[in-house]
Amino acid sequence: MQIGPYKLANRLILAPMAGVTDRPFRQLCRRLGAGLAVSEMVTADASLWGSRKTVRRLDHRGETGPISVQIVGADPARLAAAARANVGHGAQIIDINMGCPAKKVCKTAAGSALMQDESLVGRILDAVVNAVEVPVTLKIRTGWDRDNRNGPAIARIAEQAGIQAIAVHGRTRADRFTGQAEYDTIADIKRQVRIPVLANGDIDSPRKAAAVLAHTGADGLLIGRAAQGRPWIFREIDHYLSTGQHLPAPGPGWVCELLLEHLDQLYSFYGPVHGVRVARKHIAWYSRSQPDSAGFRQQVNRAENTKEQTRLIKQYFSSLESTGEMAA
Repeated sequence: MQIGPYKLANRLILAPMAGVTDRPFRQLCRRLGAGLAVSEMVTADASLWGSRKTVRRLDHRGETGPISVQIVGADPARLAAAARANVGHGAQIIDINMGCPAKKVCKTAAGSALMQDESLVGRILDAVVNAVEVPVTLKIRTGWDRDNRNGPAIARIAEQAGIQAIAVHGRTRADRFTGQAEYDTIADIKRQVRIPVLANGDIDSPRKAAAVLAHTGADGLLIGRAAQGRPWIFREIDHYLSTGQHLPAPGPGWVCELLLEHLDQLYSFYGPVHGVRVARKHIAWYSRSQPDSAGFRQQVNRAENTKEQTRLIKQYFSSLESTGEMAA
């Protein structure tokens, strides 16, 4: 799959997720089979660029390219400035967020709220594409509610503006994350534009990935929540799409080592105190489908330092390995 001058290793992309797709997680998913990993969204509000959170999001040291950074906002000039600033910090692809349904984003008329104003969408896309030399991509939903699935119209505007690829989540803004994703609208968008189209929403297994590609004709897949606690899903899907065969499920020892490696990167990136707090949600995701995971999480969430977190993780996964009870 190609985005501008960049030929990706495959057609599987880690979706941007606020509070999740930080640099350690992006690097891990890339190593485990993602062809591209998009950063957490960076606000177009320049007054916040000095905050600790945004400074971390602008840090791409050691990251495998191409580096894709998502920006969010509602003002064309500010978004253009944000695009230029992120390119200055190493971004090689700029992604514009018009897909986030979060209230704190939509109340500023940003994210998926923008889909209600197709004229503004066009002005934003023109401004950002003309502001930078790197490829610009776009993330949208199928529409802003079920009576207004205007994703195809937005996609045509995007193609005309020079957007290099468009990702479509198979729900409307009003749906948020409820119900089942629908893929008919994504298929319709694919038929109407020539730029690469990425399908997103409820893709949680190799078989589902193959089915969505077949149904939509999409050029690639954007995978988000299914990668939480299971970053190896990318190599599972890639292997299945290439061979039609399922990879064996990883054992508890392997998952334990991967989790500990992930946590070491979090401790280094955030510092040991904040890193322990950030690690808790990842530990919960890695263990959520396993036996007695609720009891384990209660214990590990009380751990206040890296040493205690590590000890409890090793103890838990060692017990899974000894009993052979780990779920697939």
